[in-house]
Amino acid sequence: MITLGGGRTALVIGDVMGRGMRAAAVMGQLRTAVRAYARLDLPPHEVLQLLDGLAAEIDPTLIATCVYAVYDPSEQLLTYSSAGHLPLMIREPDGSVTRPEDFCGPPLGTGGWLHTSSSVALITGATGVLYTDGLVERRGQDIDEGLDALASTFTGATGQPDVICARLLRAMGVTPEHDDDVAALVFQLPERDTETAELFRGASLDLLGGAEAVSSARAFTSGVLASWRLGEELLDLGLLAVSELVSNSFTHGHPPMRLRLRRTDRRLTVEVTDADDHLPRRRRAEPADESGRGIAIIATIASSWGTRRTPDGGKAVWCDFLLPATGPTTRQ
Repeated sequence: MITLGGGRTALVIGDVMGRGMRAAAVMGQLRTAVRAYARLDLPPHEVLQLLDGLAAEIDPTLIATCVYAVYDPSEQLLTYSSAGHLPLMIREPDGSVTRPEDFCGPPLGTGGWLHTSSSVALITGATGVLYTDGLVERRGQDIDEGLDALASTFTGATGQPDVICARLLRAMGVTPEHDDDVAALVFQLPERDTETAELFRGASLDLLGGAEAVSSARAFTSGVLASWRLGEELLDLGLLAVSELVSNSFTHGHPPMRLRLRRTDRRLTVEVTDADDHLPRRRRAEPADESGRGIAIIATIASSWGTRRTPDGGKAVWCDFLLPATGPTTRQ
């Protein structure tokens, strides 16, 4: 799992066919590369395109597979792309298990293939699993039988991700003497009680109009952050971030535009999206410049910030603020 900006999370699993030091070295290089590519905040299929080229350079004789997925809590969507890897499985709250059947591209290193991304909705209470073929493949058995056995076990698996993972391994007969490498990654969108749910909130506002849009965004933000009881300092920082991001979007972007606010138990995220695909960058403004300071201000006041292109051809600019470890505070 890799933490991305804007409250998003990347989930990655892969496998290199073969054994020995060479296979381990290739896997290590691909693992390092995927972490570097994740920092570019690219769509999943573009990450796989980069990995495909790298794998061909490292060792074209070795076959590597990979699934790269990104979860966006604002949309509750898991967007993913697969290079020759086995399908992910999603367990719904009612226990039903689905396997997205979107066609995946060939393994990494083959070159010449344009990968694509697909999306699946994750509702509250859903659990997913990514895994390597060592979990489901057995000598003398069709791999579909192993996939069906995993799905059947996953249907009744409940609890925390580590508990579910242990149960899947045990049910699939994985022991210390197992003759193949096995990796499994279980992820979950848990149901929360009322008190915990208060720490995970989101709000959005469509930005309309001209000069008054900034004041409308500030008023909306003030009301939302006050209701979330984040404290005076975070309220002031959030309002400043909204002012800069919305102003920048109206100056350089195109409608439709939207402001998103999201809080977790750890951070507050402010994000503005618009239909222009030009990604802003931080630069040093000269004393006589009348603009160019917005991103520099964001970089100074926020714990992190970034940009990314959105699936509709636009862009998102976001920044994060860390919340106090003691939890929410009450404004006086």
